[in-house]
Amino acid sequence: MFTITEFPLPYATDALGPYISQETLQTHHGKHVATYIDNLNKLIDGTNYQEVSLVEIIKESANRPEDKKIFNNAAQIYNHDFFFHGMCPNCEAQIPQEIIDTFGSEEEFKKKFKESATTLFGSGYTWLVRDGDELRIINTANADTPIAHNMKPILTADVWEHAYYLDYKNRRADFIDNFLNNLVNWNFVAENLKK
Repeated sequence: MFTITEFPLPYATDALGPYISQETLQTHHGKHVATYIDNLNKLIDGTNYQEVSLVEIIKESANRPEDKKIFNNAAQIYNHDFFFHGMCPNCEAQIPQEIIDTFGSEEEFKKKFKESATTLFGSGYTWLVRDGDELRIINTANADTPIAHNMKPILTADVWEHAYYLDYKNRRADFIDNFLNNLVNWNFVAENLKK
């Protein structure tokens, strides 16, 4: 069975201020993610899913309509953990050259990522993924995740309202600006870019 301690924040709950408040992180991680873990444990109890990893649960349940609730909760745990690890306080690393080469410049990458994140209707995630040999920016709705579509996640921004609403209200674009300019852990991104 999964526990919240298996998916810890990689920093203190007050570490991302002033861009993300302690209250937001405590609510986002301590309540939302904990609920997904609790739900998943109940859903997989007594099933074959109880014996496999989170990633395997996601891949196996992705195309099984009868396991949609299992997929949603497992994917939300994975997506949140990936999002939290993609940020760091006082990050000093530079954006990897491969991203600059692909999108033309750091500014162009950030512009396209922000456009994608701010135009995603409803709830979901904006991702930088490796799709085959190509780097792409994609959106996924609700709990959907690139690993269910054989893509490798590189970076994600959570644009569910609970990720930013306490701090930014309806100003999603401001949240994305601060995410891209002040919070992204480019060392984490560089590790994910390794083929």
